[in-house]
Amino acid sequence: IERIVVGPLETNCYLYANGKKECLIIDPGEDEARIVAGVNMLKMVPCGIVLTHGHFDHTGAVGRLKSLYKGEGIALPIAIHEADRHYLGKKAAKTNRESLLNLGIENPDDFADLLNGLPEPDILLKDGDRVFNTPLQVIETPGHTRGGICLYGEKEGILFSGDSLFFMGIGRTDLPGGDEKTLLEAIRTRILVLPPETRVFPGHGLDTTVEREIKGNPFVR
Repeated sequence: IERIVVGPLETNCYLYANGKKECLIIDPGEDEARIVAGVNMLKMVPCGIVLTHGHFDHTGAVGRLKSLYKGEGIALPIAIHEADRHYLGKKAAKTNRESLLNLGIENPDDFADLLNGLPEPDILLKDGDRVFNTPLQVIETPGHTRGGICLYGEKEGILFSGDSLFFMGIGRTDLPGGDEKTLLEAIRTRILVLPPETRVFPGHGLDTTVEREIKGNPFVR
Protein backbone atom coordinates (compact mmCIF):
# COMPACT_ATOMS: atom_id res chain seq x y z
CA ILE A 1 0.00 0.00 0.00
CA GLU A 2 1.52 3.28 -1.14
CA ARG A 3 -0.12 6.55 -0.11
CA ILE A 4 0.18 9.69 -2.23
CA VAL A 5 -1.41 12.85 -0.80
CA VAL A 6 -2.87 14.87 -3.67
CA GLY A 7 -4.80 18.05 -4.41
CA PRO A 8 -5.87 21.11 -2.43
CA LEU A 9 -7.90 19.07 0.06
CA GLU A 10 -4.98 16.68 0.73
CA THR A 11 -6.76 13.57 -0.45
CA ASN A 12 -5.16 10.19 0.17
CA CYS A 13 -4.68 8.42 -3.15
CA TYR A 14 -3.58 4.82 -2.65
CA LEU A 15 -1.70 2.39 -4.84
CA TYR A 16 -2.61 -1.14 -3.79
CA ALA A 17 -0.96 -4.34 -4.93
CA ASN A 18 -1.36 -7.86 -3.59
CA GLY A 19 1.92 -9.38 -4.73
CA LYS A 20 1.39 -9.26 -8.47
CA LYS A 21 2.84 -7.00 -11.13
CA GLU A 22 -0.35 -4.98 -11.24
CA CYS A 23 -1.62 -2.32 -8.87
CA LEU A 24 -4.95 -0.67 -8.26
CA ILE A 25 -5.28 3.12 -8.10
CA ILE A 26 -7.74 4.25 -5.43
CA ASP A 27 -9.15 7.81 -5.41
CA PRO A 28 -6.81 9.74 -7.74
CA GLY A 29 -8.00 13.24 -6.86
CA GLU A 30 -5.29 15.23 -8.65
CA ASP A 31 -1.54 15.29 -9.38
CA GLU A 32 -1.61 12.56 -12.02
CA ALA A 33 2.13 12.96 -12.69
CA ARG A 34 2.96 12.06 -9.09
CA ILE A 35 0.61 9.09 -9.24
CA VAL A 36 2.23 7.81 -12.43
CA ALA A 37 5.66 8.32 -10.86
CA GLY A 38 4.52 6.28 -7.86
CA VAL A 39 3.35 3.44 -10.08
CA ASN A 40 6.63 3.49 -11.99
CA MET A 41 8.63 3.49 -8.77
CA LEU A 42 6.86 0.28 -7.78
CA LYS A 43 7.64 -1.13 -11.26
CA MET A 44 4.01 -2.06 -11.73
CA VAL A 45 1.23 -1.58 -14.24
CA PRO A 46 -2.14 -0.21 -13.10
CA CYS A 47 -5.07 -2.57 -13.62
CA GLY A 48 -7.82 -0.02 -12.94
CA ILE A 49 -9.11 2.90 -10.92
CA VAL A 50 -11.64 2.46 -8.13
CA LEU A 51 -13.40 5.39 -6.47
CA THR A 52 -14.72 5.21 -2.91
CA HIS A 53 -17.21 7.93 -3.87
CA GLY A 54 -17.71 10.60 -6.49
CA HIS A 55 -16.54 13.89 -4.96
CA PHE A 56 -14.17 15.90 -7.14
CA ASP A 57 -11.24 15.72 -4.72
CA HIS A 58 -11.23 11.93 -5.24
CA THR A 59 -11.89 11.86 -9.00
CA GLY A 60 -10.09 14.88 -10.46
CA ALA A 61 -7.23 13.01 -12.15
CA VAL A 62 -9.31 10.11 -13.49
CA GLY A 63 -9.68 11.38 -17.05
CA ARG A 64 -6.06 12.42 -17.43
CA LEU A 65 -4.78 9.13 -16.02
CA LYS A 66 -6.99 7.16 -18.37
CA SER A 67 -5.74 9.18 -21.35
CA LEU A 68 -2.08 8.92 -20.30
CA TYR A 69 -2.19 5.15 -19.96
CA LYS A 70 -4.25 4.75 -23.13
CA GLY A 71 -1.36 6.41 -24.94
CA GLU A 72 0.87 3.63 -23.59
CA GLY A 73 -1.54 0.94 -24.75
CA ILE A 74 -2.89 0.26 -21.23
CA ALA A 75 -6.64 0.18 -20.71
CA LEU A 76 -7.57 1.66 -17.35
CA PRO A 77 -11.20 0.86 -16.46
CA ILE A 78 -12.93 3.04 -13.86
CA ALA A 79 -15.16 1.58 -11.14
CA ILE A 80 -17.57 3.46 -8.89
CA HIS A 81 -20.72 2.56 -6.98
CA GLU A 82 -23.80 2.76 -9.16
CA ALA A 83 -25.42 5.39 -6.88
CA ASP A 84 -22.52 7.80 -7.52
CA ARG A 85 -22.26 7.35 -11.28
CA HIS A 86 -23.59 10.89 -11.87
CA TYR A 87 -20.29 12.27 -10.54
CA LEU A 88 -18.66 11.00 -13.74
CA GLY A 89 -19.40 11.44 -17.43
CA LYS A 90 -21.96 13.84 -18.86
CA LYS A 91 -23.45 14.87 -15.50
CA ALA A 92 -20.11 15.25 -13.71
CA ALA A 93 -19.53 18.99 -14.11
CA LYS A 94 -23.05 19.94 -12.98
CA THR A 95 -23.03 17.51 -10.04
CA ASN A 96 -19.63 18.63 -8.80
CA ARG A 97 -20.45 22.33 -9.20
CA GLU A 98 -23.45 21.82 -6.91
CA SER A 99 -21.18 20.24 -4.30
CA LEU A 100 -18.75 23.16 -4.51
CA LEU A 101 -21.52 25.71 -4.11
CA ASN A 102 -22.74 23.82 -1.05
CA LEU A 103 -19.21 24.04 0.34
CA GLY A 104 -19.53 27.82 0.13
CA ILE A 105 -17.16 28.21 -2.82
CA GLU A 106 -18.39 31.20 -4.78
CA ASN A 107 -16.52 30.48 -8.00
CA PRO A 108 -16.52 26.76 -8.86
CA ASP A 109 -14.69 27.58 -12.10
CA ASP A 110 -11.52 27.84 -10.01
CA PHE A 111 -11.70 24.04 -9.87
CA ALA A 112 -12.61 23.59 -13.54
CA ASP A 113 -9.62 21.34 -14.24
CA LEU A 114 -10.95 18.87 -11.65
CA LEU A 115 -14.57 19.00 -12.83
CA ASN A 116 -14.24 18.67 -16.59
CA GLY A 117 -13.17 15.76 -18.76
CA LEU A 118 -14.32 13.08 -16.34
CA PRO A 119 -15.12 9.94 -18.39
CA GLU A 120 -18.09 7.67 -17.94
CA PRO A 121 -17.54 4.79 -15.51
CA ASP A 122 -16.71 1.40 -16.97
CA ILE A 123 -17.86 -0.67 -13.98
CA LEU A 124 -20.72 0.05 -11.58
CA LEU A 125 -20.11 -1.52 -8.19
CA LYS A 126 -22.49 -2.89 -5.59
CA ASP A 127 -22.16 -4.44 -2.15
CA GLY A 128 -20.09 -7.63 -2.11
CA ASP A 129 -18.39 -7.12 -5.48
CA ARG A 130 -14.73 -8.00 -5.87
CA VAL A 131 -12.69 -5.13 -7.29
CA PHE A 132 -10.96 -6.14 -10.53
CA ASN A 133 -8.57 -9.05 -9.88
CA THR A 134 -7.81 -8.15 -6.28
CA PRO A 135 -9.06 -9.62 -2.98
CA LEU A 136 -10.70 -6.29 -2.12
CA GLN A 137 -14.45 -6.47 -1.58
CA VAL A 138 -16.98 -3.65 -1.74
CA ILE A 139 -18.76 -2.72 1.49
CA GLU A 140 -21.52 -0.17 0.99
CA THR A 141 -21.27 2.68 3.50
CA PRO A 142 -23.64 5.41 2.29
CA GLY A 143 -24.07 8.68 4.15
CA HIS A 144 -21.20 10.85 2.95
CA THR A 145 -22.64 10.30 -0.52
CA ARG A 146 -25.34 7.87 -1.56
CA GLY A 147 -22.79 5.66 -3.27
CA GLY A 148 -20.02 5.77 -0.68
CA ILE A 149 -18.13 2.51 -0.29
CA CYS A 150 -15.24 0.95 1.59
CA LEU A 151 -12.85 -1.63 0.17
CA TYR A 152 -12.12 -4.53 2.50
CA GLY A 153 -9.30 -7.05 2.28
CA GLU A 154 -10.28 -9.74 4.77
CA LYS A 155 -7.12 -11.87 4.66
CA GLU A 156 -4.85 -8.84 4.79
CA GLY A 157 -6.89 -7.15 7.50
CA ILE A 158 -7.16 -3.83 5.69
CA LEU A 159 -9.94 -1.39 4.87
CA PHE A 160 -9.89 1.62 2.56
CA SER A 161 -12.63 3.71 4.14
CA GLY A 162 -12.85 6.67 1.74
CA ASP A 163 -14.61 9.58 3.41
CA SER A 164 -16.87 7.37 5.54
CA LEU A 165 -14.57 6.96 8.54
CA PHE A 166 -11.49 8.95 9.52
CA PHE A 167 -9.04 8.80 12.40
CA MET A 168 -11.28 9.97 15.27
CA GLY A 169 -13.77 11.40 12.83
CA ILE A 170 -16.40 10.72 10.18
CA GLY A 171 -17.16 12.15 6.77
CA ARG A 172 -19.20 15.33 6.45
CA THR A 173 -22.87 14.83 5.65
CA ASP A 174 -23.97 18.35 4.69
CA LEU A 175 -23.38 17.97 0.93
CA PRO A 176 -25.94 16.70 -1.62
CA GLY A 177 -26.64 13.02 -0.98
CA GLY A 178 -25.26 13.14 2.55
CA ASP A 179 -27.15 11.93 5.62
CA GLU A 180 -25.62 11.72 9.10
CA LYS A 181 -27.97 9.05 10.45
CA THR A 182 -27.32 6.84 7.43
CA LEU A 183 -23.56 7.27 7.71
CA LEU A 184 -23.42 6.52 11.43
CA GLU A 185 -25.55 3.41 10.92
CA ALA A 186 -23.23 2.24 8.14
CA ILE A 187 -20.13 2.81 10.25
CA ARG A 188 -21.55 0.96 13.24
CA THR A 189 -22.98 -2.00 11.31
CA ARG A 190 -20.52 -2.37 8.42
CA ILE A 191 -17.13 -1.12 9.66
CA LEU A 192 -16.93 -1.38 13.45
CA VAL A 193 -18.05 -5.03 13.29
CA LEU A 194 -14.85 -5.96 11.43
CA PRO A 195 -11.97 -7.56 13.38
CA PRO A 196 -10.58 -4.94 15.79
CA GLU A 197 -7.05 -5.24 14.39
CA THR A 198 -8.22 -4.23 10.90
CA ARG A 199 -6.06 -1.36 9.59
CA VAL A 200 -8.12 1.51 8.21
CA PHE A 201 -6.80 3.74 5.43
CA PRO A 202 -9.09 6.78 5.08
CA GLY A 203 -9.58 9.28 2.27
CA HIS A 204 -7.93 12.06 4.30
CA GLY A 205 -5.58 12.14 7.25
CA LEU A 206 -3.86 9.43 9.26
CA ASP A 207 -4.54 5.71 9.12
CA THR A 208 -6.10 4.01 12.12
CA THR A 209 -7.61 0.70 13.26
CA VAL A 210 -11.12 -0.49 13.93
CA GLU A 211 -10.25 -1.04 17.59
CA ARG A 212 -8.92 2.49 17.98
CA GLU A 213 -12.10 3.98 16.51
CA ILE A 214 -14.40 1.82 18.66
CA LYS A 215 -12.61 3.00 21.79
CA GLY A 216 -11.98 6.64 20.97
CA ASN A 217 -13.98 8.02 18.06
CA PRO A 218 -16.38 10.55 19.67
CA PHE A 219 -18.89 10.29 16.80
CA VAL A 220 -19.53 6.55 17.09
CA ARG A 221 -18.84 5.61 20.71
